[in-house]
Amino acid sequence: MYSDPGQSARSDHNIAIWGAPGSGKTTFLAALNIALIRKNGPWRVVGADGPSIDFLSEMTSALSQHQRFPPATGALGHYRWFLSRSPEQGRRGWLRRRRQARAWKIGLDVLDAPGGFFRAERAGYGTDREELLDNLASSRGIVFLFDPIRESKDGDAFAYLHGVLADLAGRMLATDEYDDGMLPHHLAICITKFDELRVLQTADKLSLLTPDPDDPHRFPRVAAEDAEELFQALSTVSASGNADMVLPALKQFFRPDRIKFFVTSSIGFYLDQRKGVFDPDDFQNLIPETPGGAGGQENSRAAPGNRFRIRGQARPINVMEPMLWLGRRMSSGKNAGEGDG
Repeated sequence: MYSDPGQSARSDHNIAIWGAPGSGKTTFLAALNIALIRKNGPWRVVGADGPSIDFLSEMTSALSQHQRFPPATGALGHYRWFLSRSPEQGRRGWLRRRRQARAWKIGLDVLDAPGGFFRAERAGYGTDREELLDNLASSRGIVFLFDPIRESKDGDAFAYLHGVLADLAGRMLATDEYDDGMLPHHLAICITKFDELRVLQTADKLSLLTPDPDDPHRFPRVAAEDAEELFQALSTVSASGNADMVLPALKQFFRPDRIKFFVTSSIGFYLDQRKGVFDPDDFQNLIPETPGGAGGQENSRAAPGNRFRIRGQARPINVMEPMLWLGRRMSSGKNAGEGDG
């Protein structure tokens, strides 16, 4: 379902997705709908126009039904959604009517750009790069995706960060509007591919894994207060050795109280339906398409000629939480789902 595009041409709250090629931007967006459906809570994704609805439908089917990753983003994709929260009935006291909570709708105006648009060089992207910078400047929420598997192989997270960050800061901080010299955005830093063995092992060695008491499947999690420690540890494993500059660069321009870390996976862990709980000896949800196709696993999720597929059902981890956190922080009302992921 969607509303009249003419009535929702511009959202109140814009969220931009930022990350290097292969960091999982398109897959992250596709997993959002699955995560909200599996949560079975008051929040849902509602498309604001035809292309956004088509994207949501196609990408959700790719992950959930066809067990394939969405193709890598090749051009700018502009999607308009709403995170809509249904009103909930409050408790009814003796001789009092049942109190109904207010419905909330958070606009998501998302520009999904190819990772190459974020490289330091300006040449070759022209007006598309300007549109990307316009979108970042007009957004007040940013999801920054850090792919530790790609970083260990290619080491280019900083290269895809600092050029655009410098352009964005120069554009916005040249005025007197921001007297503290900091960008006004709320920043959700997401460590992706938590389902990968090396990421999970690093979290385990740091004793950061904790079970979710509300999760019947007992999947491991990294608590929000520990996610930054994992980010710093993974930043030391970089092909270029430059990943340790990513976080200092971000903290130079974004307010510390507007930054939050999340450890995420768009596909989650494999779940044996007979056991019904996480098995530490059998948890990988990404398998080779053909025998002998193990090479290149780390970067094959969104690559043409993908040799890997999702083994079981996609069970996204911490994909909706960054979006809801950003929506709550950007919302002017204090009760816009506060405290409810």
